[in-house]
Amino acid sequence: MDTTQRGFTVWAISLLALGFGMLTIKEGGTVLFGDEAARAAAGNYVPFVLWFNFISGFAYVIAGVGLWLQQRWAVWLAAGIVVAIVLVFAAFGIHISSGGAYEQRTVIAMSMRTMVWLVIASLAARTLRRR
Repeated sequence: MDTTQRGFTVWAISLLALGFGMLTIKEGGTVLFGDEAARAAAGNYVPFVLWFNFISGFAYVIAGVGLWLQQRWAVWLAAGIVVAIVLVFAAFGIHISSGGAYEQRTVIAMSMRTMVWLVIASLAARTLRRR
């Protein structure tokens, strides 16, 4: 596969994945490893969601690099990321329905993650399948 020719779609989704991953690592790391003020600013964060998001940020970066290099395994990784996000989102929903404390911005962020990665995985599958 010739990786010197990247179409706009590959360029866009790989940079989106990389940027989203780096931002996810930074934001999650700030709460996990920062001072008490950072944790207080996060409000009622849910630890398993926070840890998942932080660790998944590294998978986002790896997927972004793989997509940039137009590797088919990156399509599978992107699909796996979608599945993992949906499963954690479902567990988060159970946490909420069980009366657990949470922040509304976490619901919004998990919804956004789901949509972004559905788009990335779908476009990656369509684009890299043709190559």
